[in-house]
Amino acid sequence: MLIYTAYTKLICNKEITMGVLSEFKAFAVKGNVVDMAVGIIIGAAFGKIVSSFVGDVIMPPIGLLIGGVDFSDLAITLKAAEGTAPAVVLAYGKFIQSVLDFVIVAFAIFMGVKAINRLKREEAVAPTLPPVPTKEEELLGEIRDLLKAQNNRP
Repeated sequence: MLIYTAYTKLICNKEITMGVLSEFKAFAVKGNVVDMAVGIIIGAAFGKIVSSFVGDVIMPPIGLLIGGVDFSDLAITLKAAEGTAPAVVLAYGKFIQSVLDFVIVAFAIFMGVKAINRLKREEAVAPTLPPVPTKEEELLGEIRDLLKAQNNRP
């Protein structure tokens, strides 16, 4: 009972509850968290596109080349169906398709990162022009030159 009352007091303490809520709010609205959420959503959509590309565009010609095999149908039956119990099947064709999906997604991400790195290198290599001197710096330069000219006269 003592643990329950201590726990209840801890939970009901408004300062702690508000502190946790404000800390969560600060975490949830950070730019990085929002950017990550957008990236995950776009990644999920991209995954669907890649799955369709692999399943509908790449796999049919590969299956045709190796004798009309549909990879999604490749499976080994471990135990035949009995009555209402379904068959126990090792569907390795679906695994092959998933591996190809992964390879294509990984390659696309690699190409994107490579392009971003190339852009970063070009930014780093691009020469920066020296800053244009201000009017004050130009006047100080002229004064310096005049003083040098006066000191060099015999």
